[in-house]
Amino acid sequence: MTTAGAPSTAALSAADRCDRCGAQAYLRVELQSGGELLFCAHHAREHGAKLKEIAANVVDETHKLSGTPAIAPDGER
Repeated sequence: MTTAGAPSTAALSAADRCDRCGAQAYLRVELQSGGELLFCAHHAREHGAKLKEIAANVVDETHKLSGTPAIAPDGER
């Protein structure tokens, strides 16, 4: 397999949006055929099995959804 460049390990940001619904993306799938797809956690779970079949690299940041925000008021930490 030949790729055009090294896999991207850059963190996803709030500007990265799901290719299916436009929600914030938490999963980047770099395809074996080139290019990439971005998914929110919901669509990542929905299409997970198929994505694993076609992925060359996956950046999964869905763990960010379970943490307490850094700006949480006292008593919510």
